[in-house]
Amino acid sequence: MAIDRQRAGITILRICIGVFFVFEGIGKIGWFTNSSLLADQLSGWTKAAAAGSISQWYLQTIAVPGAAYFARLVPLGEMSAGLAMIAGFWTPLAAFVAFFMALNFQIAGGTIFKYSFLANGYGLPVLGSTLALALAGGKKSKKLKVKTEK
Repeated sequence: MAIDRQRAGITILRICIGVFFVFEGIGKIGWFTNSSLLADQLSGWTKAAAAGSISQWYLQTIAVPGAAYFARLVPLGEMSAGLAMIAGFWTPLAAFVAFFMALNFQIAGGTIFKYSFLANGYGLPVLGSTLALALAGGKKSKKLKVKTEK
């Protein structure tokens, strides 16, 4: 019995990043009842954002006005996406949702545009893994068949 090492690797990645997102969501449970926890974080990021930056625009236009909604959607989304990835249920969709949420946090915090982003464990590794799972995370591996003429 041959082991599909590529599929095994993707499965390990899927479960590990799923556990990460479940616990990220659990850490934000308090946001459900107190949206000011997120609003305070966003306010701090707004003050630190460079004038005219993408981060400042994003915070002022999308994140801060929607803080009351995002305070509930983010933990729910992180836990749901994490559980779906652990279970292998709709992995590409769950991974894309997780990628999108992580990307939003990186943009809002202004970290994606800094050198330190490349060494930050919450940055490139999380975005890279979720994007890889969004592209290749389905349960069944699809093989490309190439026709050859004789």
